[in-house]
Amino acid sequence: MAAPDPASLVAWPDDFGTRFTLFVDVEEEFDWRAPLDRASRSTTAMAALPDAHRRFADRGVGLTCLIDHPVAVDPAAVAILARIVEDGRSEIGSQLHAWVNPPFIETLSPAASYAGNLPPALEAAKLDALTDAIIAAFGRSPRVYRAGRYGIGPDSHALLAERGYRLDSSARARYDYSGDGGPDFRAVGNAAYRSVAGLLELPLTTVFTGHWRRGGHVLHTALGRVPKGRGIAARAGLLSRIALTPEDMPIAAALAAVDVAIGEGERLLTFSFHSPSLVPGHTPYVRDAADLARFHGWWDAMLGHLDRRGVHSATIADILGASRP
Repeated sequence: MAAPDPASLVAWPDDFGTRFTLFVDVEEEFDWRAPLDRASRSTTAMAALPDAHRRFADRGVGLTCLIDHPVAVDPAAVAILARIVEDGRSEIGSQLHAWVNPPFIETLSPAASYAGNLPPALEAAKLDALTDAIIAAFGRSPRVYRAGRYGIGPDSHALLAERGYRLDSSARARYDYSGDGGPDFRAVGNAAYRSVAGLLELPLTTVFTGHWRRGGHVLHTALGRVPKGRGIAARAGLLSRIALTPEDMPIAAALAAVDVAIGEGERLLTFSFHSPSLVPGHTPYVRDAADLARFHGWWDAMLGHLDRRGVHSATIADILGASRP
C-alpha cells in the first residue's frame, strides 16, 4: 500500500486533544502454528471477556469489539457482547476471517486467508454474510471493520462503503505481510486518513524507538536483511519497532513508544489485542497463568501512564465526530 496522500490526512480539532482507542479482535480459538482450519470455530474464551471488560470500564475505557462469524452466530457470545455494549462506550464492529466465514468457495491457502485477495464478488459475499449475522444478533448495522490478518485489498474500501461502514482499522502501520501473500503497510504511518471511498482509515499505531528511530521503516527493512540485525539493534537501543499491544510487546518498550508518539505529535493512538489471549493456551502471547497476569499488569501500567500523560479514551462516536471533513 502506498503512503496516503497528505491531503487525505485527518486534521483533528484542537479540543480533541490527544486520545487513544482500543480495538479487540473478538474471534474463535485456533492453533496459531497449524494450517488454518474451517472447523476451528470454538469460542470458549468469550467467558473471560466480561471480567476484562470490567477492568477497562472501571477506568472509563470502551472496547471496540471486532467480531467474526463464529462469534456472531454463537448465542452465548452474543449475549456476553450485548451486555458489554450497555456501558455506552463500547461498540460492535466486524472482523472478517475469510476461512471461517461463508460462503466457502475458495480453496484454503495462506493467500486466500487475506480477504482482500479474494475475487471482489466473493469478498462481497463473505462481507454480506458477516454483516447480516451481526445485524441479526444485535439489531444494528456495524460501522467499523477490520480484515482478519489485516487482509485489506484494492476493492475492500468500496465494498465497505457500499454497506454503510464508516471506519476501517485493517492497516497495521509499518508492517509487511507480503511474504505470506498479504499487504505491505511499510509506507503507511500512524495518522488517520480518508480513503478514496470516503472511509476513515485508522491504522494500528506502530512506533520506532531508539537512537536510529529517524531511519524508520527503511532502516528497519534493511536490518531485516542482516542476520539477527533487528534483534541486535533493538538490544543495543538503536532501533525497535513497537506496536501498541500487550501481545509480545514488553511494557517498558510500549511506554517508551507512547512517549515517542506523543512527542512526535500523534493525536490518536490505537491499541489492540485478541480476545483468546484472555485465557491461557489459546494464543502464543498468553500460554499460562503467569503470562495472563503479565497481560493484565501491562494494561494497568499502560492505562496509568496514559492517564498521567493526559491521554484519554476515545469512543468510535468521538472519533467519527471529530474527523468529519
